[in-house]
Amino acid sequence: MLVIIGKNGQLAKKCLELVGAQSAVCLGRDDINITADSLIQTLDNIKPSAIINASAYTAVDLAESEENKATAVNYNAVERLSDYCKQNGIHFVHVSTDYVFKGDKGSPYLPGDNYDPINVYGKTKMLGEQAIQDSNASGSCVLRTSWVYSEFGGNFVASMLRFMDEKEQLTIISDQIGCPTSVDTLARACIASAHNKLEGIHHVTDEGVASWFDFAKSIQRLGLQHGLLSKVIPIKPINTADYPTPAKRPHYSVLSKDSFKAALPLVDLPYWEDALESVLIKIKEMKIQD
Repeated sequence: MLVIIGKNGQLAKKCLELVGAQSAVCLGRDDINITADSLIQTLDNIKPSAIINASAYTAVDLAESEENKATAVNYNAVERLSDYCKQNGIHFVHVSTDYVFKGDKGSPYLPGDNYDPINVYGKTKMLGEQAIQDSNASGSCVLRTSWVYSEFGGNFVASMLRFMDEKEQLTIISDQIGCPTSVDTLARACIASAHNKLEGIHHVTDEGVASWFDFAKSIQRLGLQHGLLSKVIPIKPINTADYPTPAKRPHYSVLSKDSFKAALPLVDLPYWEDALESVLIKIKEMKIQD
């Protein structure tokens, strides 16, 4: 039985949707406290064949003032899960982030590049990765990703659609470069990694490169095309320096996917705008059903 941790999040929802409730158990805050010892008892009762950890503290700015909470979820709980999987011979798939890098390399980051996080969130995710490598490197897989979104809401795409409907204009950062990743792509990668017992650190995003400004412009164009937006508002590019936030962000965090594509070539990594259009179509279908 596959166990997916993080039931309330967009990645866990998509993983469960793809594999089906008969093949997986999805655990969330209502079922377990991921930072408590009760987690181990719950897993003992289920006897998982593999675990996908889709749970994380992802509030990047809030983490600057809540480092203990971020550390508990992104490091302490991950260490506990990794140790449990090692002791019980269970394959462990853990999702991490481009924010473990500083963002000044200028070319796509490789899985083996040195850590250099510039915010608390990235630091705690780095610690989680290191805990896995220290305790269970041969029985685990770390999948780093970036800019994840879905039809489920609570992400950049949902926010942009709402703002484009409510506001008269938007200003969006144009000097942070990465790649949007549909949760469909990431979920398929997680499931394939679990089934094939992929080992090591790999990168998974959709293909292509974009800034947040590029991302927003495409959301607007495709949103208008598919009837999710009824008006055009100006979207202006701004620099990071003009929009200060509690946490610093990497300026360039494009991830090289070569090792993942070589290991699991059958997992489709679509171009990011194609994946975005597919998600927007799903959002429209959900609105029609409502």
